[in-house]
Amino acid sequence: MSVVASGPRPTAPWPDRALAFIALVAALALSRLPLRRRLALVRRTRHLPYASPSRLDALYTAACAAAPWWWPGRIACMELSLATVLAAALTGRQARWVFGVRFRPDAFHAWAEVPGHSVGRDIGDAGDRPWTPVMTVPDR
Repeated sequence: MSVVASGPRPTAPWPDRALAFIALVAALALSRLPLRRRLALVRRTRHLPYASPSRLDALYTAACAAAPWWWPGRIACMELSLATVLAAALTGRQARWVFGVRFRPDAFHAWAEVPGHSVGRDIGDAGDRPWTPVMTVPDR
């Protein structure tokens, strides 16, 4: 099930959408690899300076806009957050890929962040039941 399928599709400038589409295709291809391989790839961005919060917002919006409606597979938080992190890396910037959990009911979620700002974290009922980060890549 796609996260993007519910609600109106976001819009983004064409250059950002093109960059995000490339990153999303890479994220979808990488999703066939074991998680440890994807984590190793993201860890290689640790030497880059952080993206600005506004740039991270723009890249996440572009990744959501670039997700094809006809895609038969999953495009949800894991794929969109990885695409955002990869798009930031393609621009020479770093964003952290964060995995979190919450209980009652048990749930898992992934999002992208830079110091002091995150995208894709506060979706749905996250205000009532916040996510607890359990892993951040690259490490803080």
